[in-house]
Amino acid sequence: MLNALVTLAAEEGETPNPLLPAWYDIVWSSVCFIVILFIFWRVALPRLKKLLDERATAIEGNIAKADEAQRRAEAALEEYTAQLAGARKEAGEIRDAAREDGRKIIAEAKETAAAEAARITASAHSQIEAERQSALVSLRSEVGTLAIDLAGGVIGESLADDAKAQNVVDRFLAELEASETAAAGSADGQRA
Repeated sequence: MLNALVTLAAEEGETPNPLLPAWYDIVWSSVCFIVILFIFWRVALPRLKKLLDERATAIEGNIAKADEAQRRAEAALEEYTAQLAGARKEAGEIRDAAREDGRKIIAEAKETAAAEAARITASAHSQIEAERQSALVSLRSEVGTLAIDLAGGVIGESLADDAKAQNVVDRFLAELEASETAAAGSADGQRA
């Protein structure tokens, strides 16, 4: 069969150039190309241009929104930083005020304790002085009674009713107390 085709081709005489198509192929190909080009130019290209424009607008809008969001975020960060600094400053002031209040409370407590200690000391001194006076009165009375009883035993008579005996006992005790006070004063003078 291949031989038959080669023979037929040899009989036709002129061999066409395989690189150049026939003239009717060129015409119909050109018409098809022009129709496709016209459709592409009128339909596809405007749609493609519209789609690209919409996309560019959307991208520009998103970029603008992103820039605005970034500006808001930066403003919020600055505000947060300012609030944080204010809060730290306020916390420091509160801490300093608390320390100062603590110092005042401690000073007031010390003053109160010192006043209470002074009051208790004064109360104790007055109580001691009252007890001393009570003991002194009781001691005078007992010493006087004992001295009178002793003197009455020596004399052999009762001296309890005698006022003169009571005056003698009082004078003796006063002299004894004065000598004790003088001895205590001289002992204090030697210490100093």
